Amino acid sequence: MEMQRSPSTLEIGMVSTSHEKPNHSQRVRNKISQFEDPFSSEHEPRLIYINDPNRTNDRYEFTGNEIRTSKYTLITFLPKNLFIQFHRLAYVYFLVIAALNQLPPLAVFGRTASLFPLLFVLFVTAIKDGYEDWRRHRSDRNENNREALVLQHGDFQLKKWKNICAGEVVKIHANETMPCDMVLLCTSDPNGIAYIQTMNLDGESNLKTRYARQETTSMVCDDSYSGLIKCEQPNRNIYEFTATMELNNQRVPLGQSNIVLRGCQLKNTEWIIGVVVYAGQETKAMLNSTISPSKSSNLESYMNRETLWLSAFLLITCSVVAAGMGVWLFKNSKNLDALPYYRRKYFTFGRENRKDFKFYGIALEIFFSFLSSVIIFQIMIPISLYITMELVRVGQSYFMIGDTRMYDSNSGSRFQCRSLNINEDLGQIRYIFSDKTGTLTQNKMEFQQASIFGKNYGSSLQVTSDFSHEIRTTESLRQSSRKSKINVDSALMALLNQPLINEERLAAHDFFLTLAACNTVIPVSTQSTHDLTNEVDEIGAIDYQGESPDEQALVTAASAYGYTLVERTTGHIVIDVLGERLRLDVLGLHEFDSVRKRMSVVVRFPDNNVKVLVKGADTSMLSILKVEIGDGLYDSLQAKIKEATEGHLSGYSSEGLRTLVIGSKNLTDAEFIEWQERYEEASTSMHERSAKLRQAAGLVECNLTLLGATGIEDKLQDGVPEAIESLRQAGIKVWVLTGDKQETAISIGLSCRLLTQSMHSIIINGSSESECRRLLADAKDKFGIKSADFRRDPEGAQDLYNGDISKLRSSNGHMSGSATQNFELTGVVAGDKSEYSEKVTNFDSTELALIIDGSSLVYILEKDLESELFDLATSCKVVICCRVAPLQKAGIVDLIKSRTSDMTLAIGDGANDVSMIQMADVGVGICGQEGRQAVMASDFAMGQFRFLKRLLLVHGHWNYQRIAYMILYNFYRNAVFVLMLFCINRLE
Repeated sequence: MEMQRSPSTLEIGMVSTSHEKPNHSQRVRNKISQFEDPFSSEHEPRLIYINDPNRTNDRYEFTGNEIRTSKYTLITFLPKNLFIQFHRLAYVYFLVIAALNQLPPLAVFGRTASLFPLLFVLFVTAIKDGYEDWRRHRSDRNENNREALVLQHGDFQLKKWKNICAGEVVKIHANETMPCDMVLLCTSDPNGIAYIQTMNLDGESNLKTRYARQETTSMVCDDSYSGLIKCEQPNRNIYEFTATMELNNQRVPLGQSNIVLRGCQLKNTEWIIGVVVYAGQETKAMLNSTISPSKSSNLESYMNRETLWLSAFLLITCSVVAAGMGVWLFKNSKNLDALPYYRRKYFTFGRENRKDFKFYGIALEIFFSFLSSVIIFQIMIPISLYITMELVRVGQSYFMIGDTRMYDSNSGSRFQCRSLNINEDLGQIRYIFSDKTGTLTQNKMEFQQASIFGKNYGSSLQVTSDFSHEIRTTESLRQSSRKSKINVDSALMALLNQPLINEERLAAHDFFLTLAACNTVIPVSTQSTHDLTNEVDEIGAIDYQGESPDEQALVTAASAYGYTLVERTTGHIVIDVLGERLRLDVLGLHEFDSVRKRMSVVVRFPDNNVKVLVKGADTSMLSILKVEIGDGLYDSLQAKIKEATEGHLSGYSSEGLRTLVIGSKNLTDAEFIEWQERYEEASTSMHERSAKLRQAAGLVECNLTLLGATGIEDKLQDGVPEAIESLRQAGIKVWVLTGDKQETAISIGLSCRLLTQSMHSIIINGSSESECRRLLADAKDKFGIKSADFRRDPEGAQDLYNGDISKLRSSNGHMSGSATQNFELTGVVAGDKSEYSEKVTNFDSTELALIIDGSSLVYILEKDLESELFDLATSCKVVICCRVAPLQKAGIVDLIKSRTSDMTLAIGDGANDVSMIQMADVGVGICGQEGRQAVMASDFAMGQFRFLKRLLLVHGHWNYQRIAYMILYNFYRNAVFVLMLFCINRLE
C-alpha cells in the first residue's frame, strides 16, 4: 500500500464490459460510486442536541441503533430464496422437465420421481441459505442486546444497544466496543487522548489516536451536558468527518480525529464519554457492510453456453424421434385399432368394453412423442453436475488451505480461500496487476540515508552486532540506555553535538525537529505508567503508534539521533532534544492529502517564534522552495543546496529508497495572522472544508527553506524475483501499479527481475492531452506497433500474449546488438526530442517495457486515448504505472478486462488496492503491515507475494484441469447414455 491513502477505497460495484471509449470515465465512476459518498453541500447538516435525544429526533427522521444483516424473514424466505436459486438457467430447464412429466400423456417417469432431483437440490440449497441466515439473525440478536452505559436521569445506566438513540451520551470503558458512531467529549487521559483499534472496521491492527476537544472537558467535569453539533449526513467514508460544535456561543471544529466509529474497540484508555451522532444502519460501519460483488467463474459461463448448445442438440434429437413417430403412425394409421396402446376402443369383457381409448390424433401424438423424448433425454444436461462441482471446489479449497508451502511463519497467516466459485480461474490468469509497497516489498520502513544542507549522510553508518547504536551525548547521560534500530552516521552525530551556531547546524536541528514533530505519531510508554513527561530516566521505553510506517520510521530515526518525541496532544508537542525538553505549541496541522502531497505543522517555540515545518514528495516540495533572498536577489546558497539535494534524491531513488523532502519557514506576524484567520474559518466550515484547508495551507507552504531529504528503504519480500521470473516463463504478464515515484519503481522493477537490462524502455510522462497523444503515437510509430484492428487477426493476436512484437512491426533490417544492452530511462520521454529524431528501422525480437505516470493516465483514461494506450501496453512485456491513484488502478485493470477475454488477477495489501482487487476477475489480498482491508475485499488471501507462484502454477493448474476433466466426463457420460437410448428408441 502506498503512503497516500484514498478515503474512497471501500466498496466497488460490478464490472462493466462496455467498449465505448468516450464514456470510459463515466463508466469507471459508476463502478466506484458505491464507495464514494462525500458530504454534499446540497444536503442540510444533521443537528444533534447533546443529551437531548427527543429534540434531536423530534421529526422521527433518524433510525434507531438496531441493526439487521440478515437476508430473509419467515415470510420472505421461500419466495426470495427460490427466486435467487432460479437465476441458474439449468434449474429453469429442470423445472420445465418436471412440469412436463406431471401431464398424464407425458408421464414417462413417476411424477414424484421426476420432481425429486430438483426438489432435493433446491431443498439442500435452501437449508444451507436458511442456516446461514439464521446465524445472521442470531448474530444480530446478540449484537442488538448488548448493553452500554448511557446517561439517564443524571446517571450512567445500562441500556441495550438497540435502544440507544442519536443525541444520547454514552460511556465506554477499556476493551469495550463502540455501539454507534460518537463524537468524543472527554477521556480518562488529561490531554483528551483515546486509543482505539479499528480491526473490526477496516482490519488494521495498529492503534489509532482520537482526541476530545479541550472545550468539552469542562462540560463533563461540571456534569452539564449541553450543546449543538452540526454534522454531515450519514455516508460510508470512514476516513473523513465534517462537523462543528456550538458550545457557549463558540464554534468548535470537529474532524476525523474527534469521532469514534461503531465496531472499534477502546484500548490503553480507561474510559471515554461521547455523544451519539449516527446510530444503527446509518453508522459508517453498517454503510460499509455491503458484500463484495460476487464473481462468477469463467468456466461456469462456458458451461452456460454449452448448456444452450446441448439444449439445441436435445431438441434436434427429440425432433428426429417425433418425426420417426409420425412416419410410423402414418404407415400404421389403418391398423391402429389392432395395435396395442393405439386401439381407439377397448374390445374386452366387462365395464371397459367398447370404451374409447385415450388417442388424441396423429398430430398430438407426434407432439406428445416429442415432449416425451425431451423427458427421456433430459439427462443430456446433468443436474448432478452442479452439486458435484460444488463438492469438488470444497475439496480444492481444502487442499489450498492445507498447503504448508503457502504458510507464512513470520505473520502466522495461512492461505485463505474466501470465494469457492472461482477456484478454476486461478489456472487461466494471463495478466497480474500488483501493488508495490507491502506487496512486492515488506513495508517495513528503515531509515537509511539523509541529505542535510546539501550533504549526504548514511554512507558511513556505524553498525554493531545487534544492528543498533547506543546514543550517548555530553548534554545528557539519561539517554545512555536508549537504543534504536537505526544505524546512525558518525559524521552526522558529530554535527548534532556541535553548538547551535552555524547555518548547517541550525539546518540539521530544524531537520530533525521536523521529523519528530510533523506527523501524527503518538508516543506510548511501554512501562506501567503512561506519564511520559516524567519518565526522565526511561526515555528508551517508548513505543510509537502511527497509521503510516513511513512516519514511524522517521520518528524512530529522529529519536536515534537524539530528537525523541515523548508527548503529543492536540495543543502541544514535547521533544527531548539531546537531553533537554523542548515544548512546542501546535497552532495548526495540515495533514497529508493526495492533492498537495505534503504535510505541515505550524508550531510556536518557547521564544514565541512561529515556524511552519513541512515534509512531502519531491514533486510537490521543490516547486515551493525559496529562490530569492529579497529585493529580487537570487539566493545562490539555496540554489546550490537544492541542486545537491536533487542529486541525492536521484541517487536514493535509483537505490529503490522512498524519498521525502524536508523544509521549514519562519512566519512573520502578518503571515501568521492571515493564516490563522483562514485556518479557523476553514476548520469550522461545513462545506468544502478540505478545499478551504488546502487554500489555507498554501498561505504558509510557500517560499520554504530547504533543509534536506530522507531515504527510507522498503526491502523486497523473500522470493519475489524468483516468483516473477517463473510467472513470466509461464506466459503471464506482470504489471506494477504503484504510487511511488518513477525512479523508485524502476529500481524495484530491476531488483525483482521484472525489468531486465536487455529491455528497451518507453516512458510516457505527459502534462497535457495533446502531449500524451503525441507520445503514444511516436512510441507506436517508432516500434512499428499496429492498431487494435490489426490485432484482431489471429496470427498477430497470438504473438500479443508473449510480448513478442516481431510480427507487429516492419522487418526492413536488423537491429544492432548494442542498442539494447542497457535499460535506458530515455526511451520516449516528454520533452526529449533526440529519441524522436533518431529513426530506428527495426526492433525485431526486442522486449519492451512501458513506464507511465499518473499524470499521463489522467489525460489518457479520461480522454479518447484508451485504444492507443491499449495497443502500446499489450505490446510490451512489462508495464509499470507510477504515481497512480486507486481509481486509476481500477481503470488500468478495466482497460484490459473490457477489451480482451484474458483473465486478470490483482494483488495488493492496503485499502487503496481494494478497487483494483474487486475490479479484476480474481482478487488476492496480502496480510501485510497496512491492515487487512484488502484481505476482506479479496477472493483469496495469503501472507507473501511468492506464494502466488504456487497458487497459480500448481493449484490453479490442478484446479482448472481437474474440474474441466470432470465436466467433460459428465457431459460425455450423459451424451453416451442419451445416444444409446436414442438408438434403442429408433430400433424399436
